[in-house]
Amino acid sequence: MSAATWTDRALSPRERAQALLGELTLAEKIAQLGSSWPGAEAAEGDVAPMQEAHLQAEPFAEAIAKGLGQITRNYGTAPVEAAAGARVLAQRQRAVVAASRFGIPAVAHEECLTGVTAWGCTVYPTPLAWGATFDPALIERMGVRIGSDLRSLGVHQGLAPVLDVVRDYRWGRVEETMGEDPHLVGTVGTAYVAGLESAGVVATLKHFAGYSASQAARNHAPVSMGPREFREVCLPPFQRALTVARSIMTAYIDRDGVPATVDSALLTDLLRDQWGFEGTVVSDYWAIPFVATMHRVVADAPAAGERAIAAGCDVELPHTSTFAGLADAVAAGRLDEATIDRSVLRVLTQKAELGLLDEGWTPDVDVDVIDLDSAANRAVARRVAEESIVLLDNDGLLPLGRDRSTIAVLGPVATEVGFLFGCYSFPNHVLVHHPDLGLGIDGVSYLDAIATAFPDAEVVSATGASIHDDGAGDLDAAVALARRADVAIVMVGDRSGMFGLGTSGEGCDVADLRLPGSQQELIDAVVASGTPTIVVVSSGRPYALGDSIDQASAVIQAFQPGQEGGRALAAVLAGDVNPSGRLPVQVPRPSAPQPSTYLAPPLARHSHGISNLDPSPRYPFGHGGSYTTFVRELLSPRSVVLDPEGSLTIEVEVRNTGAVGGADVVQLYVSHEVPSVVQPVRRLVGFMRTELEPGAAAVIAFTVPAGALAIVGSDLRRVVEPGRLTLTVASSADDPGAVVEVDLDGPGRALAPDEVPTVEAAERRLS
Repeated sequence: MSAATWTDRALSPRERAQALLGELTLAEKIAQLGSSWPGAEAAEGDVAPMQEAHLQAEPFAEAIAKGLGQITRNYGTAPVEAAAGARVLAQRQRAVVAASRFGIPAVAHEECLTGVTAWGCTVYPTPLAWGATFDPALIERMGVRIGSDLRSLGVHQGLAPVLDVVRDYRWGRVEETMGEDPHLVGTVGTAYVAGLESAGVVATLKHFAGYSASQAARNHAPVSMGPREFREVCLPPFQRALTVARSIMTAYIDRDGVPATVDSALLTDLLRDQWGFEGTVVSDYWAIPFVATMHRVVADAPAAGERAIAAGCDVELPHTSTFAGLADAVAAGRLDEATIDRSVLRVLTQKAELGLLDEGWTPDVDVDVIDLDSAANRAVARRVAEESIVLLDNDGLLPLGRDRSTIAVLGPVATEVGFLFGCYSFPNHVLVHHPDLGLGIDGVSYLDAIATAFPDAEVVSATGASIHDDGAGDLDAAVALARRADVAIVMVGDRSGMFGLGTSGEGCDVADLRLPGSQQELIDAVVASGTPTIVVVSSGRPYALGDSIDQASAVIQAFQPGQEGGRALAAVLAGDVNPSGRLPVQVPRPSAPQPSTYLAPPLARHSHGISNLDPSPRYPFGHGGSYTTFVRELLSPRSVVLDPEGSLTIEVEVRNTGAVGGADVVQLYVSHEVPSVVQPVRRLVGFMRTELEPGAAAVIAFTVPAGALAIVGSDLRRVVEPGRLTLTVASSADDPGAVVEVDLDGPGRALAPDEVPTVEAAERRLS
């Protein structure tokens, strides 16, 4: 092949990358595996352990001397107007191209967990809210919007979604996950990936793998999880989403003493050899130097870089540090240059796929104004927020009529719009260090939204409590307002931030699940006032609410619903929107032991009188109420025989028997009667959301391949075991539902390592 072959679009991306690879020197190859974070050294708010690493970064002009793999967070570092930021990125790309002998641009990446982490960009609900929608089609639409915004900015790779399965609600990053069930996380996460990738953006799955199972729910803590449970709980969402995604990010943790970023069994044996993944593996920020400074399994940063690339980590983020020593390792014979070639080929192949190796490529964005908070964006953000709100309890008070004369809106969460955002939103991630700039987007607080939704009512407010242990909040004033109101809305929860700047978010882990600050006292006092009380929890994790919650007239859970969340909640309260969210995590009782998960075996699901601690939740996984009623009828036989190579279909008719339109979420669970290894009492294997007008009905059909019922055996193989199991069509993990007994007949079978069987759900409307 000639030296110009790599620009030939008639060839495959891999062939083009192979041709270019053959022309590069060792130094140029290594440059393609590195990154630079221009502006980070001057960014405000750096916190340990990141601060020292920022200071180690080379200036951008020096970092690009032989070319560059990635440009880090052009928009997500400091406030910059979108079009101006695009011009800066184009200037930086031109500098990268000029520094490379072959004019190879860099991949530009940004965070995009709740929308693009950029000034003036729509803030969507947090991923935990995505899970609460049980609506993958809607989340895919959101992914398309976010991907389109990234492309309009000249960004090629988005660092999302988080596919960690929640194992301990005390972990600060629960808000970034989609819940505690592998099937839910895998289904909703894959939908987001499909949306992002359809816009031409590389989706990056994180954090691979086991990050959410850290000891005592501490960020970066070790993971003590057996290999069988690891394969059954943590890995399935990643394997499913990798059918669409082109990149994956390593985790900070070590599992059983091996840091994930240098785990060749994970990054090569499993990911490449068994699953067949051909995309790129990128490190989490500073995860490679942490192998030396935190895990301490190597002597220094260069040694960490050698182990990471040998294990299968292709790109070092957010700037080149440890990979700077790779050339010395090759010269000393500690590292084979072929190992570097392996990673460079993956990086260049992806650049070819993105069009970065095309002749005539330009970094310029051909617009003067880039609207990152469009009406179309906000409409999708509003829909996600509306569908994610979970009605936990209601004695009939909701929806509120608009004839209320006085509404007391109480609690610290009500008055500031920042309470609606996740920690990776631009306002809470970056603007917290620029308090004089304002939001840069159209967002309203819960209080303002409620006042707008009830224009004829007198809406009075008081904080009454604090989310911090500082004694702030006038409890007596709040109770006095409640007593003179027709209805009291108590709004409690948490504030998302980073590394101690919030009560939820990265590095904001908690020791227990009590509401932060004095908020429980506020609930207790207002409920005791005798005024009908609605408790709204707006948070990034579920909280163990006190017993007074049982005397509240209604309870609502919102998982940081984004900039449209205030309006969405007000619409639910007023009855303009019928709530349809379902819990992607349990809501525990104050006495429940932690960690806890609905995916518990019989020994741990209930106390059985052998422990004084009751693990049963106050509200179970999958639970959620409505302003209408639904009746279900199982149409399938109650007992079937299934071949381990075959599949079965379960049909259920759902009818709206109430007076208003609404959405039901039909859930399908599996229970194994006598498995060879301990299994959860129930495990979600399928679900379908259906929207029905009063009197309307639909048939939901679940097609269940036997492979979707496989378990991970003691030999670590996924196997369809013969024997009896039950499939339950239910409305939550604790709902008795309608049961189908299934006899798996035959010798059983082991699944292929790259096999990803899933339950498919379809809807047929009845006339």
